Amino acid sequence: MLVITRREGEEVVIGDPAKPLGIVRIASIRGDRVRIAFDFPREVQVHRREVADQINDEGGPRGEAEEGGSSAKLPPNPKRPGGQPASPAAKDRPEVIGQIRPKVG
Repeated sequence: MLVITRREGEEVVIGDPAKPLGIVRIASIRGDRVRIAFDFPREVQVHRREVADQINDEGGPRGEAEEGGSSAKLPPNPKRPGGQPASPAAKDRPEVIGQIRPKVG
């Protein structure tokens, strides 16, 4: 596992720097909350750990692995055994689902 330090607004390039697979940017840091922006092609799936665990438990997004896809399970997150939320209040927060939009300009 690679662990790096980034400040707000700094980015990490994933893949070949000349033609990156995607970019991860630290959007904002407020207290103990970090907002992360992912800029990847639509065909690359990006999931929060608890969503990925749920997909694995259900056998894939449609209940089974897609043809040509991998059915391998993700390794567990050692910091969150059993996919538990960070705090009891976290389970009461509404789930935010959105789209990643490409940068314009």
